[in-house]
Amino acid sequence: MNRREFVKKAGIAGAGLAAAPGLITGCSSEPWFQISLAQWSLHREHFSKRLKLLDFPSKAKQTFGITAVEYVSTFFEGWEIDDKYVAELKRITDYHGITNVLIMVDGEGSLGAADKKERAEAVKNHHKWVEVAKFLGCHSIRVNARGSGSADELKLTAADGLRSLSEFAKTQDMGVIVENHGGLSSNGAWLASVMEEGGMENCGTLPDFGNFKISETEEYDRYLGVKELMPYAKGVSAKSHDFDSDGNESNTDYDKMMKIVKKSGYRGHIGIEYEGNNHSEDEGIMLTKRLLEKYF
Repeated sequence: MNRREFVKKAGIAGAGLAAAPGLITGCSSEPWFQISLAQWSLHREHFSKRLKLLDFPSKAKQTFGITAVEYVSTFFEGWEIDDKYVAELKRITDYHGITNVLIMVDGEGSLGAADKKERAEAVKNHHKWVEVAKFLGCHSIRVNARGSGSADELKLTAADGLRSLSEFAKTQDMGVIVENHGGLSSNGAWLASVMEEGGMENCGTLPDFGNFKISETEEYDRYLGVKELMPYAKGVSAKSHDFDSDGNESNTDYDKMMKIVKKSGYRGHIGIEYEGNNHSEDEGIMLTKRLLEKYF
C-alpha cells in the first residue's frame, strides 16, 4: 500500500490526538518523559551530505541509544512526494523499532500571510506533510506562525491559517504544533493568544527552550515563555548550545526549565536539539542526552 492509499484509508477523524500526546494522567513507574532526537541536531552532517535522511533513524539508535526521532522537512529534499521513498523510511524505522514523532516543516509559505489567497496556498502546501507524517506514524507536524502586519493583525491571520490547516489535519487524526521560532512567535504571550484565537483542539505548541529572540534587539524571557506555552504543548524542544565542566547547559538553567515542564503536567517526548559549535554534533547530542536523563 503506498502512502496516498494509506492516508486515504486511515483518514478518519478521531479524538485520540485531540487530547494531546503529551498530557497523560495517572501514576506510572516509567520516566515522566521520553527522549527524542531532532534531526536538526545533525544539520551540519546533513548539509555536507555525510548523512542521508534514510540513515538518520538508525544513527539515532545505534550512536545515541535514542529510539524516537523528529524530522526536518528540508532534509527530505523533495523526496516527500515519492511514495516509495517514504515507504522505505517507514520500513527502516519499523525494522529498528523507532518511533517517528513529528516533522518540522519549513519553507512552505506563511500561514499568517495578510493576503487571504497567499495564506490559503500556504495551508495547501502543508497538506502533503500532514499526509507524510500520518503515513510515518508521527502525531503532528511542526509549523511556523509567520506573516506580516501588527501583532494584533498577525494574531488573527495566523490563527486563521492554523485553524484551516488543523481542520485538514483533523481528518487524518493528526496534530499541528507551532514552535516559538523567531519574530512574534518568540513572544510567549502572543503565541499563547494565537492558540486561544484559533481554538482547535489538535493545534498546539512546541515550546523550544532557546528560541526566544524576537528581533536583533529584543529577547523574551525563556522561562516565562515556556511557562506560557506549556498549557498548549504537544511536544517540547530541549535546545542546547554550550556546556560547563559539570555538564550543565550554559545558556539555560535546565533545573528551572524542567520543573516548569513537569509542573505543567506534560508527559511526552522531549526532543534534543543541539545547535552549538564548540562540540561535534555527536558530542553535543550526548551531552544533552545525559543532561536530560538527570530528570527522569
